[in-house]
Amino acid sequence: MVNKETITKTNEDLFQEKINIASKKIEEVINEVHKKIVWQDNLIKSMIIWLLAKWHILIEWVPWLAKTLTIDTLSKTLDLGFNRLQFTPDLLPSDLIWTEIYNAKTGEFLIKKWPIFNNFILADEINRAPSKVQSALLEAMAEKHITIWKETFDLEEPFIVLATQNPIEQSGTYRLPEAQLDRFMMKINVEYWSKNEEIEMYKKLNDNYENIKINKILNKKQIKEIQDLLKDIYISDNIYEYVSDIIEASRSPDRYDLNIWEYLNYGISPRWGISLISWAKVLALLDWRSFVTPEDIKQLAENVLSHRLSLNYEAVVNDITNSDVIKKILDWVKVV
Repeated sequence: MVNKETITKTNEDLFQEKINIASKKIEEVINEVHKKIVWQDNLIKSMIIWLLAKWHILIEWVPWLAKTLTIDTLSKTLDLGFNRLQFTPDLLPSDLIWTEIYNAKTGEFLIKKWPIFNNFILADEINRAPSKVQSALLEAMAEKHITIWKETFDLEEPFIVLATQNPIEQSGTYRLPEAQLDRFMMKINVEYWSKNEEIEMYKKLNDNYENIKINKILNKKQIKEIQDLLKDIYISDNIYEYVSDIIEASRSPDRYDLNIWEYLNYGISPRWGISLISWAKVLALLDWRSFVTPEDIKQLAENVLSHRLSLNYEAVVNDITNSDVIKKILDWVKVV
């Protein structure tokens, strides 16, 4: 007769073995990207999390930091399609999604699908286009399909939007609508690389850089298998309680004796607790673990939650940022 504990242990061992295989493959992907990209470790890691958790990401950085090259290189290692869309004030929704082309031979109008029908979409300087163009992405980002007249077209999985904002030049830009901002489950700030990384970049560019071959490490089927693996990453009740306390503290700081209520218009919705847990699972996988720890939550909290806080004028006057508020919450809220 087989002991029940032996079966459970064996299943755990098999699951850990799958975690190890997936983690090793992801490391290979990161190393392959670094053949061309010698910096941006935080960005590359965030993009892996963004892909596996199946959410969209907003990046704020200055120009000329190789964002297009980084995403293009990653897409090659994953055998996925990639399109870059430069958002400008004169852009139209039809430039993103579809248009009609008249066929003189048949006398009919044909639907021509535009760049949004791909796996990776880089919406470069998204806040340079007016709201009607930004909102053209909403259905695709939320529902993973596009409706044209009475017909609905499913987008190929994985479908991920990475949008950038330029924090330096604000002239001629448009604020992202709340509904649009709500589709980006993470916002990261990318800084300039270190001096040593920059020197390494100069050397690489001077050393037959364009002929570096990028190999395919994963395919769509393998990516889907890793995404399915995340469903079984273990989350304890204490972690659920911890995430709930963080979210609740942003809405009712008085309950936690937090002196931040004077800076808040409103707090964080439950949606962001869900996304925080989803991303923490990927972080556990990247660390070769089959379970989520409080450190995973802390590491992701600022990037996942800060852009969804609404601060008032009092916060602006006192030079209080969204990140400051999240850090205060994390410092005060303890793991049960």
